[in-house]
Amino acid sequence: MKRENTKTVKIGDRIIGGGNPILIQSMTNTKTEDVKATVEQIQRLTRAGCEIIRCTVPTQEAARALKEIRRQISIPLVADIHFDYRLAIASMENGADKIRINPGNIGGPECVKAVVGAARERQIPIRVGVNSGSLEKELVEKYGGVTAEGLVESALDKVRMIEEMDYDNLVISIKSSNVMMCARAHEIIAEKTGYPLHVGITEAGTLNSGNIKSAVGLGIILHQGIGDTIRVSLTGDPVEEVKSAKLILKTLGLRKGGIEVVSCPTCGRTRIDLISLANQVETMAAEFPLDIKVAVMGCVVNGPGEAKEADIGIAGGLGEGLLIKKGEVLRKVPEGELLGALRQELENWGKMDKQDGK
Repeated sequence: MKRENTKTVKIGDRIIGGGNPILIQSMTNTKTEDVKATVEQIQRLTRAGCEIIRCTVPTQEAARALKEIRRQISIPLVADIHFDYRLAIASMENGADKIRINPGNIGGPECVKAVVGAARERQIPIRVGVNSGSLEKELVEKYGGVTAEGLVESALDKVRMIEEMDYDNLVISIKSSNVMMCARAHEIIAEKTGYPLHVGITEAGTLNSGNIKSAVGLGIILHQGIGDTIRVSLTGDPVEEVKSAKLILKTLGLRKGGIEVVSCPTCGRTRIDLISLANQVETMAAEFPLDIKVAVMGCVVNGPGEAKEADIGIAGGLGEGLLIKKGEVLRKVPEGELLGALRQELENWGKMDKQDGK
């Protein structure tokens, strides 16, 4: 089912499904038992634009830590549970806004029933998560391997198990590191259920390969109108996941706001450290809540022309550069002052936006 028609689910103070905005999720990589480190990371992620955060809960100590973590953060907290149903119940007792379980690995039906009972009592949504790496043996045999169809059948079997316990406050997640399999699985399941879908390419990889796989996979899925929350899974600082997720949504036209930075690929005419400059501009741009495009060009020959579609830009030269606005050159600036000149223009732009009531 397309996102505008999916069931609405409340996670903390956020609502997903039913055409609500697609929310960005990430996951901490600290030890959840370390409250200070976990809170600090969540706060960094929140500043970067994370809207839902997931923490692993492998121990009762971690479950108890959720209470203090929840008290110190401002976004919904999801507890990630494997193997022990008691950890799911303890997480809910300590303030988790949502739990993520695989009903197939936390014990038998009675264990699942106990978790569902605790969730119903508190009206806490359950995310039913299925991963291609843990697909049941009988489904692998049935479909002759790990397939999109097998993933969907596995997920819907577990959803039915919970529905039979008279609970439907659910979110579904089906993930694979195989991009095309994952995309196909989402196409199939969207036709079979109205529950909101959490979308991501699991174990996507490092910053380089993971970003490419996630952009391709999420792009295919989201462009079809499928998906209610997303996560870009990367090996490294989870802040990078949030940055990538924001850019994917913006590129697909699914989110507005935030400066879009474009830069040229450099060539033999480049007489400035464009790579370093573009990275500095991108970092600086994240500080400004402006919905504009900023261009960083490597030479003054084509800079104004190539940057004309941008709202503002800079073009480097030999020891100096141009400050450009709407394709028109404002002035020449010494190379060492280019970044500062751009910052000043962005600050002025922000002041004008406030004066205009934007």
